[in-house]
Amino acid sequence: MEIYLDTAKVEEIREFAWLIDGVTTNPTLVAQAGRPFHEALREICQIVHGPVSAEVVAQDEEGMVREAQELARIADNIVIKIPLTQEGLKAVKRLKALGIRTNVTLVFSAPQALLAAKCGADYVSPFVGRIDDHGGDGMSVVAEILQIFRNYEFPTRVIVASVRHPGHVVAAATLGAHIATVPYSVLKRLFQHPLTDQGIARFLADWEKVPRSGTY
Repeated sequence: MEIYLDTAKVEEIREFAWLIDGVTTNPTLVAQAGRPFHEALREICQIVHGPVSAEVVAQDEEGMVREAQELARIADNIVIKIPLTQEGLKAVKRLKALGIRTNVTLVFSAPQALLAAKCGADYVSPFVGRIDDHGGDGMSVVAEILQIFRNYEFPTRVIVASVRHPGHVVAAATLGAHIATVPYSVLKRLFQHPLTDQGIARFLADWEKVPRSGTY
């Protein structure tokens, strides 16, 4: 499973550029980064060679297509995030014909993902954390989407998004999701386990008891 970093902060991306397969951003993350949108995207695309998702803010088909074309000119690895609406999916079909890759975002159900795949979306992003917040089961939605895509051999890839904790990442990998996009804080936690820390501390303590010889 590929791992993307869900951020617009260049310093976070640089720290994990050796590990991650791509980056996803959205207007909220860009605002948090506090930099001009296009400037931040250019730098991110120089650091990361994999897909970098950048979201349009227009709500109508024409506006989305226009913004998408502008964003796509920034770098070859830009993928355009389009919201799951009727206008959005019309834009996805047009962008597919233009050879511009799309990531349909704000997906909360399997029927929505099916429509996005039929319209030619390259990626769909089910928001598992937000589904869980509203009493649903986000990973069950992911399982349904993956099964539908297998049934009909859709090439659309599933990006598990709105990831809140390492358990979401493990569940995504267990289900066979193509990608999980994770916040910086969650990615840091994937490295951690208390038994690892205890083991290192014990080994170092034992090493101090080993007799030294020479200058070593």
